[in-house]
Amino acid sequence: MSRIGKLPVVILADVTITVSDKNVVTVKGPKGQLDRWVDTDIKIEIEGNELRVVRPTESKRHRALHGLYRSLINNMVKGVSQGYTLRQELVGVGYRANANGQLLELSLGYSHDIVMQIPAEVSLKTETLKGKNPVITLESIDNELIGQVAAKIRSLRKPEPYKGKGIKFVGEVLRRKAGKSAGKK
Repeated sequence: MSRIGKLPVVILADVTITVSDKNVVTVKGPKGQLDRWVDTDIKIEIEGNELRVVRPTESKRHRALHGLYRSLINNMVKGVSQGYTLRQELVGVGYRANANGQLLELSLGYSHDIVMQIPAEVSLKTETLKGKNPVITLESIDNELIGQVAAKIRSLRKPEPYKGKGIKFVGEVLRRKAGKSAGKK
């Protein structure tokens, strides 16, 4: 049995979960509301303050969906109660970030600035302190959406392995390579 799928999802006191007849799970909490459709083969059982995800058979497809939907529902519960925060820093000379509402303006060493529209469900903040790298902070209740936005921002200038320049997550350890002069002796 799936180790993750068989774990119950603990429903916090300020969170309510409802399952509609079309297998749509709705999670409401102090930070907002999230909805997700669940495959009709997978059953959702709510007992007291615990939610269990049950699969009908041991087929490969059902085993795959079992742990997936349990993790997605758990992320929804955590999102509406605590929320998610991702921080990315821009490493490089002249790299800048500026937030104007939901527009993110990035100067990443290209011949032009990049302007990116951030979804309304994600709040955006940028901070630039003297002597430190600019930091982009993303906050949302939807873990999947905030991860997609952060991946899109990172894809604009991935960190390169020689100097470490690019957009990286705060606290991320990059694997560095020695330059070509290090190989000659």
